[in-house]
Amino acid sequence: MSHDSFPPDLPHPHTHAHRPHPHPSAPARHSDLRTLRGAYRWQRRVATLTALGYFVLFLVLSAFAPSLMEDEVAGGLPLGLLLALLQLPVTLLAVALYERTARRHVDPLADRIRKLAELDARRGARQEGTAR
Repeated sequence: MSHDSFPPDLPHPHTHAHRPHPHPSAPARHSDLRTLRGAYRWQRRVATLTALGYFVLFLVLSAFAPSLMEDEVAGGLPLGLLLALLQLPVTLLAVALYERTARRHVDPLADRIRKLAELDARRGARQEGTAR
C-alpha cells in the first residue's frame, strides 16, 4: 500500500506518530481482567454443576438403581417422582447462585474495570487535545 493511497486524516500504519502510550497501570488492567475471567469462570462452574450435577444424579439413579427410585417416601410418593419434582427448585437454586455470585464477585470487578477504562479514555482524550 503506497503512502498516497492511505486516507490523509489517518496516520499511516507504518508510522508511529500519535500512538497512545499505555498508562503506567496498564499491567494492572491485565491482572484485573484475569481476575474477572476467573470469577466469571467460577460462577459458571458453580451454577452449571449445581443444575447438571443434580440432573446427572437423577439419571444415574434412574438407570442403575431403579428399585431405589421405586421406593416410597412420604404418602406413597415414589422417590424417583420426588427427585424429578425437585429438579425445578434445584434449577432455580442454580439460577439464584449464579445471580448471587454475579452481584458479589463478578459485577464489582467488571464495574471497577469499566470505571478505570473510562478514566483512561478521558485521560487519553485530554492528552490528545493538548497534543494538537
